[in-house]
Amino acid sequence: MQLDELPATERRLADFVLEFPGDLASYTGAELAVLAEVSKATVSRFVRRLGYDSFEAARRHARNEKERGSPLFLSASPRSSASNALEAHVNLGVQNLTATLGRLSDELVDEIARSIVDARQVLIFGFRSSQAFANYFRWQIQQVVERTATLPAAGETVGEHLASLEPRDMVIVFGLRRRVPQTQAVLDYAVSAGIRTLYIADQHAPAPRGVTWTIHCDTAAPGPLDNHVAVMGLCNVLITRVFERAGNRGKKRLSAIETAHDALDEL
Repeated sequence: MQLDELPATERRLADFVLEFPGDLASYTGAELAVLAEVSKATVSRFVRRLGYDSFEAARRHARNEKERGSPLFLSASPRSSASNALEAHVNLGVQNLTATLGRLSDELVDEIARSIVDARQVLIFGFRSSQAFANYFRWQIQQVVERTATLPAAGETVGEHLASLEPRDMVIVFGLRRRVPQTQAVLDYAVSAGIRTLYIADQHAPAPRGVTWTIHCDTAAPGPLDNHVAVMGLCNVLITRVFERAGNRGKKRLSAIETAHDALDEL
């Protein structure tokens, strides 16, 4: 079906919906008809033409896509945008960080950090945008924790790494939306192998069964892309505690790294 093949009123409605598809989840059929300046009957015909049984089915689909994190459906119309965009970003960033860290305890942070330091190896998984956080986390802790890896690496599958897991290992999984099915598969494998596992996800993610620790980060944002201030804040809290827990062993590794930098004239 092409847009120019629609009757004029349905085309007007289609233009309205295509501009801000996420808004569909917020309106009733009658409200949408008023906003698009069409009749309620036009709304009903239009959603049936798209393959939905009813407007409520179309609205439910839009709501599900927003929850899954589709940027297309998270785009907000000017009517719902803050008049001061910068202020809105700052305020939500602060709220996300405060809410996320406020749910933690010193005991939890210390327990996770101790597990990272004591592990034989730490495997850190991240798919799609989550790999950026996995890479950052690994880059920092490798300064005091020797055996770490970010997965999957380019051209690799993960089975080769999961097959070598031992009870003394630790798995960290970043699962920020939009998640791929393999995220859950890695969690399930680690749990079945009895591995201590940390799952860092957004607030919309369900807490997987059997995972040792699950931390949800608030990611509310005024625009179509999630705000990850709280994710980075959480990383900083955990990394700092890892450095503290690493003690003299960590200091020796840091010293050796600096000696290597000097010998290679890297920095």
